[in-house]
Amino acid sequence: MEKELLSLLLPDGLTDLFDIDRVEKKEGQIHLYLSQKNEPPAGQASGSLLSKGFFDEITVRDFPLRGKACFLHLKRRKWIDKSTGSVVFHDWTQVAEGTRMTTDLAAFLKGFDR
Repeated sequence: MEKELLSLLLPDGLTDLFDIDRVEKKEGQIHLYLSQKNEPPAGQASGSLLSKGFFDEITVRDFPLRGKACFLHLKRRKWIDKSTGSVVFHDWTQVAEGTRMTTDLAAFLKGFDR
C-alpha cells in the first residue's frame, strides 16, 4: 500500500527503480533521498555484470508536496559489463534536458510561459 501511495505522488516509474532511504523536512521543503535498486536494466545478462556502486548523487526538483518545495536526491546505480568493460546503467529520462527538474514539472511550468 505504501508503494502504491508513493507511486501516485512521485514521477512515473520512480518507485519501480528506486528505494526511499530517508525523508527530511526543512523550512518549507521536503527532501526525499532515493537510491536505485540493484536490478540491472532489462535485456542485460546479469551474470556478465559487476555492480560498481553509484554515480554521484543528483538533486532534482519536483512538484510541491503539501505546499512545500520537493527535492528528489537520486543515487543511480552503475554496473560494468565484464565481457566488454563498458558501463551499464538504466536510461532514466525523468529529468528535463538542460534543467534540474522532472520532465512533468518542466512541462507544467512551460505551459505558464504561453
